Amino acid sequence: MPNVSRKTGRSRSGAKGALAGPGRVAVALAVIAPLCWLPQAGFAAHAIGRMADGAGVSGVVYDAIGFILFGLLRAALDALSGRLAFTSARRELTTSRVSALAALAARSPVDIGRPSSGQAASVIAEQAEMITPWLSRYVPARMKAVVVPLVIVATILPFSWIAALALLLTAPVIPLFMALVGMGAQKASEKQLSRMGDINAFLIDRLRGLATIRTLGAVSDTAKRLRVEADDLKRRTMAVLKIAFLTSATLELFSALGVALTAVYVGFHLLSFIGFGAWGGKLTLSEGLFVLMVAPAFFEPLRELSAVWHDRAAGEAAHKALTALAEQGMPLPKSCDTSDDASFSRQSEAALLAENLRYTHPGREAPTLEAFSLSVAPGEKIAIMAPSGAGKSTLLSLIAGLAAPEAGSLLLSGHSPAAAREACEIAWIGQSAHVFSGSIATNVSLGRDEVDAGAVASALAVSRLSHVAESHGRAPLGEGGTGLSGGEIVRLAIARAAASTKARLILADEPTAHLDAVTADLVTDSLLDLAKGRTLVVVTHDVVLAARMDRIVALAAEEGA
Repeated sequence: MPNVSRKTGRSRSGAKGALAGPGRVAVALAVIAPLCWLPQAGFAAHAIGRMADGAGVSGVVYDAIGFILFGLLRAALDALSGRLAFTSARRELTTSRVSALAALAARSPVDIGRPSSGQAASVIAEQAEMITPWLSRYVPARMKAVVVPLVIVATILPFSWIAALALLLTAPVIPLFMALVGMGAQKASEKQLSRMGDINAFLIDRLRGLATIRTLGAVSDTAKRLRVEADDLKRRTMAVLKIAFLTSATLELFSALGVALTAVYVGFHLLSFIGFGAWGGKLTLSEGLFVLMVAPAFFEPLRELSAVWHDRAAGEAAHKALTALAEQGMPLPKSCDTSDDASFSRQSEAALLAENLRYTHPGREAPTLEAFSLSVAPGEKIAIMAPSGAGKSTLLSLIAGLAAPEAGSLLLSGHSPAAAREACEIAWIGQSAHVFSGSIATNVSLGRDEVDAGAVASALAVSRLSHVAESHGRAPLGEGGTGLSGGEIVRLAIARAAASTKARLILADEPTAHLDAVTADLVTDSLLDLAKGRTLVVVTHDVVLAARMDRIVALAAEEGA
């Protein structure tokens, strides 16, 4: 028989490595746009020089037209590059989110390392949004900070080597300080985002159990802990903001120094106090004005890079968290084809056939199941009984295809449990059914296209919930099933299974636990009606429920068989 190997470790479906970022066209347009200021400054300086020489308005008309045209071109390129970069960034973000959600959906529910719902929601819905400004703003700004200053220096150099030198001497200090500050910024951002995810997970977890907390008088203690966590997050957020302000202050200091040096030189040169630095000649008024107008543009890309420097730190931290969701975890077993097996015909005679199963929970040394074998005929109803901790729920998880055994084989009508799960041939009734916000009918259908109003009515009849549904009508149920009793929630889970027409195997985990005798009998009757024409496997401690099954399997007695 084929062995179904147990898979652990990292999922390969997640996003890996750095994101692609905005396309080359968006980055190229973002670089070209600020360079349009060079001809604009040239036209403006030339017009001012001509007017100083006595030219009238008619003598600067072409300069004005050129200035306006390049200004419009710059605005158009800025808008287009921004739109392209944003669209590309959102596409990258969507891809990363889809990968993370697919990886989470593919993780086994029995994986004890699954991230909490609050943490996953925080990363996917909130923190992931920080990737958009990182890709759409920081990546183009980084390219502009590399290309534009070099082009400006090359433009100024033919007019004055000393002005170009003044800019070059102050420029390298800025990236150096920004790199030093940036290393601290990224670490601070990662710690802040991690703490934010922890707080979201803590808050959602406590909100779900608010009734229990209130009953046990732990509301004030929970509020105190939440206040402490919020204060810690505030301190971490302020640390990130301090680093961001430090980056901006460093840039403004050195950019102001560079522009001031250039302005002092040009001013004293035009006043003839400094006669060198212009390649042996003297700058004209137009040339001096051109250098003065272009000098601030030298630092503009660096100033923009400083403004989005925090976006880089936050975006990379968010991408790291999103990648972790997409890569880590124990995946659900995948379906495998057993049709070529020589004993396929014999296996297909059993609705469930398990031989020598072995399974060990991650982090534990002793196996939960060891050499367990079981055969269940089609339409048979069996009860599995064993002391707590003997592996009853684990066995149901293996049968449902939620985890794969380390050794042995497990087949459902000759196919793997994963194949049966993917074909919706298994219905699961867990110990605690989750009740969604909405009416009882909505909770039964769960948005499944094949479950219409007639199927919902039939399912409610099987589960003995028709009168409860009529009394509630379309009124939404409270969070966590408020408004329904424990027995009604169990029967709601039975109704969901009854609405699934494809299910041939029903798995029930302690369906009558913590119920009174009358309610337990009602649940048992509903289970038996649900199991007509289907195979039923029930894990239970209830001897009354077990006695109504066709057969009782003692799990402890089967181990080692």
